[in-house]
Amino acid sequence: MAALIRLGRTGRALLLCAAWTAAAASAHDPADPLAPHPPHRAYSEEREPCASVSPQRRPFFGDLHVHTVLSLDASTQGTRTRPTEAYRFAKGRALGIQPFGEDGRPTRHIRLGRALDFAAVTDHAELLGEVDICSTPDLPGHDSMMCRIYRQWPRVAFFWMNFQASRAARHDFCGDGGELCKDAARAPWRETLDAAEEHYDRTASCSFTTFPAYEWTGANGVGNNFHRNVIFRNANVPDRPTSFIDTPNLYDFWRALGRECLDADSGCDVLVIPHNSNLGAGTMFENVKSDGSPITAEDARQRGRYERLVELMQHKGDSECHPAFSPEDELCGFEKLEMNNFGSRFVPALQEPPVARQFLRTVLAEGLEQERRLGVNPFRFGFIASTDTHLGAAGLAKESADYPGHGGAGTPAGEGLPVGLPDAYDFNPGGLAVLFAEENSRDALFDAMHRREAYGTSGPRIVVRFFGGWDLPADLCEQPDLAAEGYARGVPMGADLPARPVGGRAEPTAPVFVLSALRDAGTPDAPGTPLQRIQIIKGWIDERSTQERVYEVGGDPANGAGVDTATCEPRGDGFDTLCAVWRDPDFDPRQPAFYYARVVENPTCRWTQKLCSARGVRCDDPATVTEGLEGCCAPDHRPVIQERAWTSPVWYTPAAGETAQAESPGPGSDS
Repeated sequence: MAALIRLGRTGRALLLCAAWTAAAASAHDPADPLAPHPPHRAYSEEREPCASVSPQRRPFFGDLHVHTVLSLDASTQGTRTRPTEAYRFAKGRALGIQPFGEDGRPTRHIRLGRALDFAAVTDHAELLGEVDICSTPDLPGHDSMMCRIYRQWPRVAFFWMNFQASRAARHDFCGDGGELCKDAARAPWRETLDAAEEHYDRTASCSFTTFPAYEWTGANGVGNNFHRNVIFRNANVPDRPTSFIDTPNLYDFWRALGRECLDADSGCDVLVIPHNSNLGAGTMFENVKSDGSPITAEDARQRGRYERLVELMQHKGDSECHPAFSPEDELCGFEKLEMNNFGSRFVPALQEPPVARQFLRTVLAEGLEQERRLGVNPFRFGFIASTDTHLGAAGLAKESADYPGHGGAGTPAGEGLPVGLPDAYDFNPGGLAVLFAEENSRDALFDAMHRREAYGTSGPRIVVRFFGGWDLPADLCEQPDLAAEGYARGVPMGADLPARPVGGRAEPTAPVFVLSALRDAGTPDAPGTPLQRIQIIKGWIDERSTQERVYEVGGDPANGAGVDTATCEPRGDGFDTLCAVWRDPDFDPRQPAFYYARVVENPTCRWTQKLCSARGVRCDDPATVTEGLEGCCAPDHRPVIQERAWTSPVWYTPAAGETAQAESPGPGSDS
């Protein structure tokens, strides 16, 4: 059962004023990392205190996966965007992109409808020095055969140089031990750091935040992806990024981060965000080590020290769940690719069927099983989304007819704009990362990432609150201080439920959750889409196996809303705001569980369909399907999308002795 309210525009304004920004300060317990902080915090680096502070925290929208010309795969497809230009774009400036004319001017320009609150440029650590050598005259190795190929046939260089890196091997022009390329990596790394410093707003305005960052691009076999984005708290960072070539083993990589950052007594702090896992063929989150031995409790703790969040969605697809492994969840077909590893994008013969451990719902359940075995959950991840743009186009996640593609293994446009669709039709514009923090500063946002108070969206700026506890009131949706009550009487997304109170007359039968969502307000020329429904997804383990269930807790999945794919005009009603208080009706205190929320918009046209419709394509008339637009009518083309948001989970772990004293679960209720 759930207590549900549907609010119109008046209610929406009240909710914005009362629940999201919650001006009243609350007491802060320094021993409780989940409790809201006081207005003034201690910073890890010099800056002015932020003038605007929200004690009950508010959502900040950004992109933590951005590539520029410093990355091999971006530069070899004609990208010229440098880190400082990527940050300018994130702040609302126009950006010129390829193809470039003979005069060096860009033939296309893009611009965000709304600036981001934060961003991180995450260029590949691998080949950072090699690209710099091949691009910079007079550097040793610039005239090598490989660099001449890089400059004359860039896409050939893309494949060969990546193949060499995947073997954790350096090219001959890197010199003995690869020292020339290692040394050359310091210049682009310094450029990345300087751009982050230049665009980080250290004034009291706190208008925009940057993070020093890079990508560790691990891969194995036929291109199984286990890439990681590395995000630093502040400017205290190693003198060059650690690459997969340096540390081709994930455990060695973590140890290097410990040695060079966390344990270096230099003020360095770092966390690692695994890349989308849908192209990893199950290798992203292994439960065994490279020698085949099972992971240990120490291995699980090591992962948990660094990996707090995971990228659930980006340009190359969604990793939440898959219809083959969650057949009762009708929404698991969202933005799926037909391949299970990156290599098969280029060599279809390498394609194999997907495996369950490519998808995060399965991985979260595996974490519960490992915790039962080890006493430590190695897969206790919060969720974000990002773009993985290879144009430097941070936050360009809108479904639109003029979407230019992101270039991440899509259609290169360096030598000329592709005819028809500008990107592969099964790719998408990516998503956004959302962090709940008191203010827009590095320390506040990094703390939010560390405690996993984060969520991802597929592009829209939906605002979501999700709290769990044992005594959240049934009328919480009607109260003006939802956030304050959520923090005071429960825990936010990304946290663990406290031990279940036992004994006494008011012993709770099950945990209770409040889920509240506000539609994206949009912009004057692009209004947001109404919400259709809100759901809570539960995963748990019983004495036999892992289980999952999707609960509808608000909205109306049968509301009749739809979209005319010929014109892309939406039809039907939806919700500005949805809020529900829900108690788990199937709770068993003996069973470890996780809960996360999914917020779903009404159907709209996908970017491909908007472009196809604008070009006059009608699949029943072959004459309208001109060159390059064949994807509009491909059997697996998805013309309609339901944009969404996914919160980080809340976990329940039975207390010691709970199994012995637990009986069958009581009925769910709202009181």
